Amino acid sequence: MKRIDLNCDMGESTGSSKIGNDGSIMPLISSANIACGFHGGDPMVMHATVELAVQHGVAVGAHPSFYDIEGFGRNEIALSKEEIYDIVLYQVSALQGFTRILGAELHHVKPHGALYNMAAKLPGYARAIASAVKDTDPKLILYGLSGSELIRAGKDSGLRTCSEVFADRTYQDDGSLTPRSKAGAIIHEFERSLEQVMMMLHEGRVRTLTGNLINIEVETICIHGDHEGSDLFAKELNRNLSAAGFTIKAMDRHA
Repeated sequence: MKRIDLNCDMGESTGSSKIGNDGSIMPLISSANIACGFHGGDPMVMHATVELAVQHGVAVGAHPSFYDIEGFGRNEIALSKEEIYDIVLYQVSALQGFTRILGAELHHVKPHGALYNMAAKLPGYARAIASAVKDTDPKLILYGLSGSELIRAGKDSGLRTCSEVFADRTYQDDGSLTPRSKAGAIIHEFERSLEQVMMMLHEGRVRTLTGNLINIEVETICIHGDHEGSDLFAKELNRNLSAAGFTIKAMDRHA
């Protein structure tokens, strides 16, 4: 059996504002990226989401972002490398507190939104994130966009990395994600998303928004829990991966 990690961004509700389908999706994935309060989530939601992941045997990851509640972490913010280091260390450490009291182990770190996309292209941002992750725990796995500066920085720092691809996002010719501000950034059709996933897994390639084929490394597949019908898509993707001979399992933290 081939092995693939299936991850989802979770714990993004805040107070009475509910985002995502965490309860329905959690049993269908192998890794959860849990918001740490800077773009979504709050202490109570963080606690409950870690507890839900532990209940279903799902690997727990921190999902740090810029401090941008109003923009849901999607606004680009210019920070120094020291500031990037501090906000990542702060958020990862906060989530790590909940894993400790619940008898779990923090498995990985995956930046969110604009922080993720900027770190994919800017070596300074990428190195600052990798340093914060390593200083928190050198056994943490750093999730980043396949082929990105973040993956390179993680490897250079001695961290284990996990190259991420997206089931429900389109790609540019340079391997970056199509910005959400542009038409066609999000794939809404289940069948098209499944076709993209299977091409990436079986061929190691993805078709860009312009129609070109580019090479891509696949170690984990991301789905978004806040998209319409996300729980139904997660179920369909899980079923298709199993039918194609894949075991859905997170990367071993201690390998």
